[in-house]
Amino acid sequence: MKLVAAVFMGLMLAGASFASDLKIAHVDSKMIFDKYVDTKKAQKEYDKQVQKWEQDAATKQKSLMELKDKLDKQSLMLSDEKKKEMEADFLKKKSEYEQFVQQIYGKDGTLFQKNEEFSGPIITKIKKTIQDVANQEGYDMVFDRAAGAVVFWKKDNDLTQKVIDVLNKEIK
Repeated sequence: MKLVAAVFMGLMLAGASFASDLKIAHVDSKMIFDKYVDTKKAQKEYDKQVQKWEQDAATKQKSLMELKDKLDKQSLMLSDEKKKEMEADFLKKKSEYEQFVQQIYGKDGTLFQKNEEFSGPIITKIKKTIQDVANQEGYDMVFDRAAGAVVFWKKDNDLTQKVIDVLNKEIK
């Protein structure tokens, strides 16, 4: 038992010695993402696309509801053949609408893909810039406060604003 305690103490002391040589910094990736000028540009483009899809969905839904309303109002006056034809048309349009909504808003739908398309390059650039700034400043490790893993940080070791400045400087 004493041997295990001695080995454990030795490992702790060696770890403490190693940790004292580490230069550690932190960033807030959410703040960087929010304050990066390219993020705002991409968000505007993304919002335009989402608005178009929402308009398309609203138009399809309105057309579907008008057809349903017409079917309900004329149901008693229609022949069985005409009524079946209108019901089939309604079901077809309803299926097309549901398929459209699923294609856009469903899991792994176009909305998700567009979000990845717009944000992916930005996230990659932010990560690279964090690495570049950390290397230039001589840091061994950088923690991300936005990930929730850091419970305390010293303001002196915060690279967030430096990263934002580097990213936005490239745009001007």
